[in-house]
Amino acid sequence: MRDYQHRNVVEMFKSALVEEELWVIMEYLQGGALTNIVSETRLNEEQIATVCEAVLQALAYLHSQGVIHRDIKSDSILLTLDGRIKLSDFGFCAQISKDIPKRKSLVGTPYWMAPEVISKTPYSTEVDVWSLGIMVVEMVDGEPPYFSEAPISPMLKDFLDRMLTRDPVERASATDLLEHPFLLQTGSPQCLVPLVEQYRKRMSRC
Repeated sequence: MRDYQHRNVVEMFKSALVEEELWVIMEYLQGGALTNIVSETRLNEEQIATVCEAVLQALAYLHSQGVIHRDIKSDSILLTLDGRIKLSDFGFCAQISKDIPKRKSLVGTPYWMAPEVISKTPYSTEVDVWSLGIMVVEMVDGEPPYFSEAPISPMLKDFLDRMLTRDPVERASATDLLEHPFLLQTGSPQCLVPLVEQYRKRMSRC
């Protein structure tokens, strides 16, 4: 992953084999994982759009390099103290190319897996978009994949529908989604700072 430099991707500095374990030295983000926030707080739509825009920028870049992340979820999203978003957790990522345009390994985290992964159908970058859709559900409702009681705007519903399309051929790409009107609500990273501060305050009381 050291070859892939992007403002929304966690920087990897070094890796080493220590006895039988692979150790990875990477950028430390003091804001913690998005999971810590969504488990306690429901995000508003500006905050959801801000997170999604950053993750989609990272995915559009990785997909353009032939990389499938394969484990998009709130645990994989880290924040800085000033609210910037970075994608991490590349343990399941896979490379695709003209010679190997699809993958078929059953990897990832069950709740976030796209239908084609579960059915062991050859898949490509579309699986990351599905998983991001499930992550949006997390931000709306606090846990995947149930969100029937949470009120959402028609614009967010359409954004979700384009990600959670069962047919990967019909599913929007990360690049397509960056043009979706829902992302016009994207704020500055500063809109996420109160969430980071609330999380750090909870942790300081533990």
